[in-house]
Amino acid sequence: MAATATILTEDEPGGLILRAAGDWRVAAAAELDRRLQGLPLPTGRHVTFDLAQVERLDTAGAWLLLRTERALAGRGNTVALANLDPSFAPLLDHLRADTGAPQPHPVPPHHTLIGFVAQIGEVTIGILRWLYSILGFWGLVTVTISRLLPHPRRLRLTATLVQIEQTGLNALPIVGLLSFLIGIVFAYQGSDQLRRFGAEIYTVNLLGVAILRELGVLLTAIIIAGRSGSAFTAQIGTMQVNEEIDALRTLGLDPVEVLVLPRLFGMLVSLPLLTVYADFMGLLGGCLMSWGVLGITIPQFLTQLQSAVSNWTFWVGVVKAPFFAALIALVGCYEGFNVSRSAESVGRLTTLSVVEAIFLVIVVDALFSILFSFLHI
Repeated sequence: MAATATILTEDEPGGLILRAAGDWRVAAAAELDRRLQGLPLPTGRHVTFDLAQVERLDTAGAWLLLRTERALAGRGNTVALANLDPSFAPLLDHLRADTGAPQPHPVPPHHTLIGFVAQIGEVTIGILRWLYSILGFWGLVTVTISRLLPHPRRLRLTATLVQIEQTGLNALPIVGLLSFLIGIVFAYQGSDQLRRFGAEIYTVNLLGVAILRELGVLLTAIIIAGRSGSAFTAQIGTMQVNEEIDALRTLGLDPVEVLVLPRLFGMLVSLPLLTVYADFMGLLGGCLMSWGVLGITIPQFLTQLQSAVSNWTFWVGVVKAPFFAALIALVGCYEGFNVSRSAESVGRLTTLSVVEAIFLVIVVDALFSILFSFLHI
């Protein structure tokens, strides 16, 4: 059984002796603290801690000893530890070094003005490096395409058709459903606002221009970025982890030609077609909602739509699609090649590729809007 921890005082002509005994461990810390707090502390005397009978000592007991030692020293006493077991000395020395005044909570560097500015600079430099790197990758792809032009048979047609199927045909259900629902929501919200002015018929104008110019292609690009762009990164990244890309190089094959170009060309074909399909499904949803809520028949809807939109209204959306397709494919493949030899890197860069692709799609869409406004299109 553990010996009971005690502290006794003996007053002698040479000074005060505090005799500690037993197990000074955390189990007895509460009782020891009560006893030590109740000790009458002398002033200006020599006090000796006799630790000859201390059998066990842990951090809690050592801290109580040092606290009492400091309290005595603070009243002008000279304090000495006697008969200390050598095995206890390192613990007391360590606590003596660490039990000074409490250290202030460290302030994270970015919480200061200089740290905040430095963090902005680091982020800016990181973005510039990323842009430089992805432009270099775009240049590599361009050079590979130029080498392929004199030898079109080197293009892997089967792989390209597989990518068209995966990125285009297999995406028809999700693109069609979301575009249909967006058309319904947009028509309902637009009619709800225009009804206040008795101009419900102009819901068709709003719906046609918004879907054909912006929503159809933008919604399709975002869906494909999350669906196919992430798949590109995951597929190429897994090959990177399994060293399959190194194997391609060993066999004398160009990974860009084998892996990137089929995905790029497949996306360039499928995204414009998906955009046309999304435009149709969005207008269909808006037409059915207008018919059910506003009583606008299908012939009336088509007549109003024809008067509201021009040929350029449709082509503005379709023209954007190849640029968005190239961005999504290149970003997905670029991040796939950046995967390191770990599964964690695959997941992290897959998520990053989706974020980057959607960001670039929206930025390029904004630039197109400025350009078309400048050209009065």
